[in-house]
Amino acid sequence: MSDQRAWEMRVFLHVALTGSFSAAGRVVNMTASSTAKLVTRIEQRLGVRLVERSTRRLRLTPEGELYRERAEALLAELDGLDAEVSGEARSPAGLIRINVSVPFGRHALIPLLPAFSAAYPRVRLDLTVTDDVVDLYAAQADIAFRIGALSDSNLLAVSLGSTRRHIVASPDYLAAHGIPRSAADLAHHNCLGFNFRRAASVWPLRSGGRLVDREVHGSIVANNGETVRHLAVLGMGLARLGEFHVRADLRAGRLVRVLDEVIVDSEAIHALYLGSKRAPRRIRAFMDFMTPRLKAFLEAHA
Repeated sequence: MSDQRAWEMRVFLHVALTGSFSAAGRVVNMTASSTAKLVTRIEQRLGVRLVERSTRRLRLTPEGELYRERAEALLAELDGLDAEVSGEARSPAGLIRINVSVPFGRHALIPLLPAFSAAYPRVRLDLTVTDDVVDLYAAQADIAFRIGALSDSNLLAVSLGSTRRHIVASPDYLAAHGIPRSAADLAHHNCLGFNFRRAASVWPLRSGGRLVDREVHGSIVANNGETVRHLAVLGMGLARLGEFHVRADLRAGRLVRVLDEVIVDSEAIHALYLGSKRAPRRIRAFMDFMTPRLKAFLEAHA
C-alpha cells in the first residue's frame, strides 16, 4: 500500500468519526474543501459513493461503512508492523483504549490492571467505564468487553465465558417484605431496573414448566449495574444481576439469592477488538495476559 493511499484512508476515517469535512480537516491540517475533494477522489477511484452529504451532518453509505471497517483493519495492520519492526515486538509499548461496562470493569478487569502494568510498563491504558454500548470506531476504542449477545460485526471476538443471572436482595429487605416463593410473587415486590434504551422491564423466568418473560415493576431505575447493586445492598428492592457482580456481596451476606429454581438465564462475555489477527503487539500482549485470568474469574462461583 502506498503512503498516499494510507493517508487517504486516515483522512477518510477522521471524516467518518467527526461527520464533518471541516472538523476532519482541522485534525489533519487541511481545509474543508480539500478534505471533501480527497473523499471525492476516493469515491471516483472506487466507483461508489461513500458519504451522503447534507447541510447538517455527513452520513456513511453502506459502502462507506464497509470501507471504514476495512481501512481500520488495514491501518491497524500497518501500525502493528511498524511497531514490531521498531522494537515493540520485544517490548510492547503504546496506548490501548479500553471500553468496559461498570460492573465488569470494577469487579473483573480493574483488579488485574496493576499486575498488567507491572509486567508491561511501557503500555499506557485509556479506560472508559460505561454501561452504554458504544461503537468501537466512533469511540476510538481498541478493545471492548461486552456482556450479552453479539451483533453481527467484522470485529474479532474472544470468548471469556458466561455469567449466570441471580435475583438478589438484602436480608433487611426480605425481612421487611417477605421472601418471594414463585415468579408470580414478583408482582408484590419492588424490582430494581435499568433506564438505558436496550433495557426491558421483564425478567425471563421458569413458570409452570415453561420459560416466560415476567413483567416486573419498581420505584427506581438506574443507568448502570453498579448503582442497581448498591441500591439492592441498601435494601431498596430485588435486583437481577450477574453472578460475578454480586459474588462478594453474597459471600459477605450483604445480599441473598432468591428464586434460584425459576431464574434460568445467563449471558456470554466477550472481548472485542479491531483489526485482524495480526493485531499490534501491545493489543496481543493485553489479550494474552487478560484472557486466562478473566476466564478463571468467571469460572469461580460464589
